[in-house]
Amino acid sequence: MPFVGWTVLALVFLDELLAVGAIGVWGFHQDPWWLWGWLLPLAAMLAWVLFASPRARFGGPLLRPLVKVLVFGLACLALWDLGLPTEAGGLLVFSIAVNAAAQLPFVTSLLATAGETAGATAGHDA
Repeated sequence: MPFVGWTVLALVFLDELLAVGAIGVWGFHQDPWWLWGWLLPLAAMLAWVLFASPRARFGGPLLRPLVKVLVFGLACLALWDLGLPTEAGGLLVFSIAVNAAAQLPFVTSLLATAGETAGATAGHDA
């Protein structure tokens, strides 16, 4: 089962990359493209790191899912606005599926185990 769990986590990471990429592509199609094409993906990544990642400093039971919905929702809207409704729907379905799978107990236990191992290793090195 660990292989399936790590595969789910890899797909979640791919989903996050796709969302940031979609936001970036939309930004490059705006005016001025050079500003929005770089600023929007950076803002999405910063929001993710601060609020939605497993080790987010400000994440919590309310903010983490809210920021995830905002980032993935904006990515889907960006694709839709670019004239890619099929890709927008595909990203939406994929995002819901992999994030739901990531909530399964055998996947969340992998993250907890990895976090404990990393914490023990970091404490050992100090």
